[in-house]
Amino acid sequence: MTLAGLSLAYLRDRALNTALNILLLTLSVATLVILVLFSSQLAERFERDARGIDLVVGAKGSPLQLILSSIYQVDVPTGNIPLATVDLLRADPTVAEVIPLALGDSFRGFRIVGTEGAYIDHFGGTLSQGRLFAADYEAVIGAQVARQTGAALGQKFVGSHGLSGDGHGHEETPYEVVGVLAPTGSVLDRLIITPVGSIWAAHGFTPPPAAGAADHEDDHDQAGHDHDHDGDGSQDHEAHEHETGGDHQAHAAGGELEVTALLVKYRSSMAAVRLPTFINKQTQLQAAAPAVEMTRLLSLLGVGIDAVRAFAVLLMATSGLSIFVALYSALRQREGDMAMLRVMGARPPAIFGHIILEGVLLAAAGALLGVVVGHAVVAAAAASFPQLQDMGLTAARFEPAELAIVIAAISMGALAALIPALKVFGVDIAQTLADTR
Repeated sequence: MTLAGLSLAYLRDRALNTALNILLLTLSVATLVILVLFSSQLAERFERDARGIDLVVGAKGSPLQLILSSIYQVDVPTGNIPLATVDLLRADPTVAEVIPLALGDSFRGFRIVGTEGAYIDHFGGTLSQGRLFAADYEAVIGAQVARQTGAALGQKFVGSHGLSGDGHGHEETPYEVVGVLAPTGSVLDRLIITPVGSIWAAHGFTPPPAAGAADHEDDHDQAGHDHDHDGDGSQDHEAHEHETGGDHQAHAAGGELEVTALLVKYRSSMAAVRLPTFINKQTQLQAAAPAVEMTRLLSLLGVGIDAVRAFAVLLMATSGLSIFVALYSALRQREGDMAMLRVMGARPPAIFGHIILEGVLLAAAGALLGVVVGHAVVAAAAASFPQLQDMGLTAARFEPAELAIVIAAISMGALAALIPALKVFGVDIAQTLADTR
C-alpha cells in the first residue's frame, strides 16, 4: 500500500471524526465563498450600471430609493416630477445629457420603461433582432426578458399597472415587440423599453404638440412621462403603496405631464458644484449622486459582511484546531503502526509526509465541498429571491478570491498536521514496540 492509500485508510478508519472535521471546514469555506460572490458581484453590478450617470433627479424622498429605482430598477420610485424639468436641465450649459424615465408598469414582473433611444445607447445596447422603436406602443426587450418570457418579434403583450406584475392590465393598449437586445450584463437585460409617449397614452394622456422633448435618433422618441393615478392624486394612497412595496404609477396633476426621474450626465465639473444644490432648492425636486449613495449603501452592507467574514475565519481556525487535535490523538494511538513502518523500511520523512497528507486531504475535501455548497446556496438564493437575480447575483461565476480561500484552507490543514508529523522524528522504535506488545 502506498502512503497516500494508507492516509485514506486511516481517515476511513475514523469515519465519524473525519466527517465532522470536513463538515466544520465546509461550513467556514462555504460562508467565505458566499460572501465573496455576493460582495464582488454586487459591487461590480452597482459600478457598471451607474457608470456615466453623474446625477439622478426625481421627486422628494429618499435619495437611495431614487437611485435604486431609477438606475438599478429594484425599488419603488419616490414620485413624479414635471415634464418641464427636462427642458430646464437640457438648457443648462453644464449638462451634457438628460435621459427621462417613465416607470410604473410591468409585464410578467419585468419593468416597462418609457424613455428614449439614448437610454439604450448609454448601456451599450445593440440589437440582436429587429429594430429600435419608432412609434408609441412599440417595444424593445432585453435579453433576459426575451429568454424568460419567450417573447419574439411581432408578438403583442399587455402591460400591467404597477411594478410587481399583478396589477390590472391595460388591455386596450397592447405593446408590440419590434426589437430584441443582445445581452449586455447590465440592467438593460431585464427591461422593456418603449417611447415615453406610450406610457402617457396608456394612461389616457396625450402630449401636446412640441412637448419640449429632444429627439434622439427617431422622430418618435419623446422625453416625458405620466401615469394616471385614477385621477385622484391621493397622497394617502401613494403612502400606502410605498409602505407595502406595491404598485407605483406616475400621474398627471391637473393635466400636467410628468416624468418619474431624469438621468443626468455633466458636461463640466462646474455642474457637480452648483446643480445638486440648485435642484434640491426646488419644491418638488431632489438630486441624488449615484457615487455617494452607493458608497453609503456598500459601507452599511460592509459592516455586516465584515462581521460574517470574521465569523467564517474564526470557524476556519476552529476547524484547523479540530484537525490538529484529531491527528495528534490519532498519532498517539498509532505509534505502534509508525514503529512497524520504520521496521519495514519506511524512512521518517516518508512517514512525516504521510501524516501531513492526512491533514491536506481533510482540508482539501472540506475546501472543495465548501466551494460547491457556497455556489449552491447562492444559486438557491438567486432562484428564491428575484431581487438578487435582478442585481446580477449568479452562481455560475468563479471569483479569483475563491482560489485563495481553497489554498488557505489546504495550507491550514497542512499546518495543523505539522506538529503531530514532527513527532515522528522523535519516536524510539525499540521502546515503542516493547510498549505495544
